[in-house]
Amino acid sequence: MSFINIFDTYNWDEVKESIYSKTSTDVENALSKSRLSFEDFKALLSPSASYYLEQMAQISNQITQERFGKTIQLYIPLYVSNYCDNYCVYCGFNKNNHRKRIVLSDDEILKEVKVLKSYGYEHILIVSGESEKNAGVEFLKNIIDLIKPYFSLTSFEVQPLNINEYKALIEKGLNTVYIYQESYNKKKYPIYHKKGKKSDFYYRIETPDRLGKAGIRKIGIGNLVGLEDWRTEAFFTALHLSYLEKKYWKTKYSISFPRLLPHPGKTFQPNYKISDREFVQLICAYRIFNADVELSLSVRERKKLRDNAIKLGITAMSAGSKTEPGGYSSGLKEKALEQFEVYDDRTPGEIEKMIKSQGYEAVWKDWDKHMQLSNQ
Repeated sequence: MSFINIFDTYNWDEVKESIYSKTSTDVENALSKSRLSFEDFKALLSPSASYYLEQMAQISNQITQERFGKTIQLYIPLYVSNYCDNYCVYCGFNKNNHRKRIVLSDDEILKEVKVLKSYGYEHILIVSGESEKNAGVEFLKNIIDLIKPYFSLTSFEVQPLNINEYKALIEKGLNTVYIYQESYNKKKYPIYHKKGKKSDFYYRIETPDRLGKAGIRKIGIGNLVGLEDWRTEAFFTALHLSYLEKKYWKTKYSISFPRLLPHPGKTFQPNYKISDREFVQLICAYRIFNADVELSLSVRERKKLRDNAIKLGITAMSAGSKTEPGGYSSGLKEKALEQFEVYDDRTPGEIEKMIKSQGYEAVWKDWDKHMQLSNQ
């Protein structure tokens, strides 16, 4: 049994209709509970919940502080390759996007590492385009060996792999994998993923199952906010999370909120725009529904929203990110293709200062590692 067995019992249009039919009474009932059902979560995602946003924000803040304290984990991606075999219409790495493609050499990776270490980071997120030829398993194994002396743990955001490949990487030291479904709308999915391995909806959606079976320590999931109706996407993401937490209960989980933005080389506008106010509602709804999941916010978002999100339920955010290979050390002769535009270009030090100004602590290493050290 995998998540597909549960997913296929739901109908996208019926779920959407159910969310939009929720009333203020449904919202009030949800906010009065300490343990929420999926119907309660629908109510918090519904248009009716927009009138309760201040109350939702207060509850979200309280739950987050009780579970995570006044801390924000900082993370940073290191892009090692922008080659990609997929044709995702919304992404800068789309194979049809004819811009400079590179794979960083060992020396170039170490130059990037030197910069990231100077920022204070103790763990690292390795990101690449989904290309088995240019960034396959052997390439990824080599990266772990290369950077292991410099970081306490390594996370990946790369192409989906099989169970044995994940096991081999875990044995090398891989700690966390982020894998986003992008959209849970099975009917519309082929429109956005026309060719390449990513066009296989079911293979993609079963990737967290393969990770759980391989014994990964933490899995990050999410959808591309704005590709389809954000409320319905959030329901299916939460459904996926709930299934994973029950089946692979030793694994920890993270939800990310990548909001769709135009990308270099192609004009693609979000189909479903989500306002900042609605974005806040989305974050608070997740936190009230699930007190334990880590909620992460990237530099896709503007400074003001990221600053305000500190007290809304977010527990992790990127800082100082570059989304192209070689972006930190500036060692390349020509700027490489970036995946998406950065809207918050503040340095990690500036982000840390902002976090401290709100009475919070910036954490530079993984949650569990940090907590273990604090308890020793």
